[in-house]
Amino acid sequence: MIIGFANEKYLQEQSDAIRERLKKMACKLYLEFGGKILFDYHAARVLPGFDPNVKMRLLQRLSNEAEIILCIFAGDIERRKVRADFGITYDVDAMKLID
Repeated sequence: MIIGFANEKYLQEQSDAIRERLKKMACKLYLEFGGKILFDYHAARVLPGFDPNVKMRLLQRLSNEAEIILCIFAGDIERRKVRADFGITYDVDAMKLID
């Protein structure tokens, strides 16, 4: 019996579903990822066994088939909202993701 979040199953099912949707699209497919792309410790706290970096691993699987657009709420940047787990502002976090 598996206890907790099944990361490999998530990766396989999500990548299969995304690829299937891509086949049906005549244009670009836009997907929104909730939470953090990297180091999603909130999800890891509420989903035992969840890999905090599983979303990035999913994007890596799709890297030959996808382009990534990173969107951040401008209000969070203007207010200099701080990511509590690392103590850095959202704009700095975005630049770290890009780098």
